Amino acid sequence: MPRSGRLPLPAGSEARDPVFTDLCAPLFASLPRNDQRRRGEAYLRGLLGVRGRKSIRNIAALTEGPAAEQSLHHFISSSTWDWAPVRRALADYVVRAAPPQAWVVRPMTIPKAGDNSVGVERRFSAVAGQVLNSQQAVGVWAASPELSVPVSWRLHLSGTWLDDPVRRRQAAIPDSVTEETLGECAVEAYTGMTKGWGLPVRPVVLDAREADTLAALPRLRAAGVPVLARVGCSLRLTLSEPTLPGRGGTLSAQHIMGAARDLRRPVLRRDHGAHGGVRTTLTAAVRVGLPARRQAVGGPVRRREMLLLGLGDRAGRWPEELWLTDLLNVPPAVLVRLTRLLERVDRDFHDISDEVGVRDFAGRAFDGWHRHVTLASAAHAVAALRRRDAAGAAEADEAGGACLGQVS
Repeated sequence: MPRSGRLPLPAGSEARDPVFTDLCAPLFASLPRNDQRRRGEAYLRGLLGVRGRKSIRNIAALTEGPAAEQSLHHFISSSTWDWAPVRRALADYVVRAAPPQAWVVRPMTIPKAGDNSVGVERRFSAVAGQVLNSQQAVGVWAASPELSVPVSWRLHLSGTWLDDPVRRRQAAIPDSVTEETLGECAVEAYTGMTKGWGLPVRPVVLDAREADTLAALPRLRAAGVPVLARVGCSLRLTLSEPTLPGRGGTLSAQHIMGAARDLRRPVLRRDHGAHGGVRTTLTAAVRVGLPARRQAVGGPVRRREMLLLGLGDRAGRWPEELWLTDLLNVPPAVLVRLTRLLERVDRDFHDISDEVGVRDFAGRAFDGWHRHVTLASAAHAVAALRRRDAAGAAEADEAGGACLGQVS
């Protein structure tokens, strides 16, 4: 059985699926040979149809028979096709089919049993609350309240891999890949995707409670990208809000938002967790300054004005969440809705991405990993859009039935 207990699509039914057929043409247009395009479609069908783990062996057995396993393995791990144009085609398709309200940058931890897969090492997982033997990657998701789809990925590689010539050669890691922090990896995941792709500018939403992620935020702002980042309560900020005492002083975000308790206003928000629903949340917005780098020795430190947003409810502690943004003129209700896109992505990651095997690649090659997660992202897009269309059809049927009842 699949991990969530849902049955996969029957083998071969993708041929009758308009979303699958509509996506495949642009997705594989950059692949130079017909056999590569056929392999691409077969792999995509397997990701959508295989029960349980999406290994190359299981995909081959479902789509082309066991004899095709070697050729499918070569297609993913050793072939020469470039995954970057495929990702760009996927992003273009998703933007047209489901225009995003924001780009959500989200880390992904991939637990591993061995140590041969590219990037595997022991590291602390904040989600699991323990040290895991794992790969670490960052995904960029096109997100709206209705659905979210990953369209680009960046694998985080430390010096343990990049400074070891043997491991680097065995995994075929390109010379252009250099060491970076996880925060820098998150920024590069987005900026690398947008170079020359012609994608619409939307706010970047991310969790920046880790110090190195927060330190990388100025690079996004320098690129002219609007940012909405969840931050920790200990973050030191300069109070700029004229309605609060202590203006000009440097205080923790928690302290500033505690002083803004009387500024709270109710906002309706829709949650995207397992139960969903609409509830009222309290929010307050306070103008603050985030120190910029000193331009010269002895020179002034310029502070950029930003907005600190607090979220909570009447029954719980205040604030429950803290967010920092440079969207100074956007109404708090809109900002609150954007913050919920992190929940949307988390839900879709577990309900869809994990189901289509985004973390199931078992090879050791750098390009093989990227090809697999690219096609798993395309499978996610098919599943998410199919689900959206089915929900829309059900609502239309329900509305039609109500109209007939009124007529009768």
